[in-house]
Amino acid sequence: MPRRKPQRAQPAERPLRSDSTARIELGPSGFGDNDHIVRQVPGSRATKAYRCPGCDHEIAPGVAHVVAWPVNEIGGVQDRRHWHTGCWSGRQTRGVTRRWS
Repeated sequence: MPRRKPQRAQPAERPLRSDSTARIELGPSGFGDNDHIVRQVPGSRATKAYRCPGCDHEIAPGVAHVVAWPVNEIGGVQDRRHWHTGCWSGRQTRGVTRRWS
């Protein structure tokens, strides 16, 4: 009978990675009031479905998208938002949906 490997305890929250693919995007005024750290997620790494705050539609698994979180609130998974790439690019003219305000 094959042996089972003991399962590791999963952390309650994954820490945010600070890797070279993340960049800082300045807010509309450029004075640090709405700056975000932004990271591209390629389709091959997108394994879960997310809800885009820009259009309130689902981002299906396997779809490349953007993850953004405020610069001032680094440290929690709850601060991250997954956006369609086009919604993130057009957020200045569109804003977020009422659900995320």
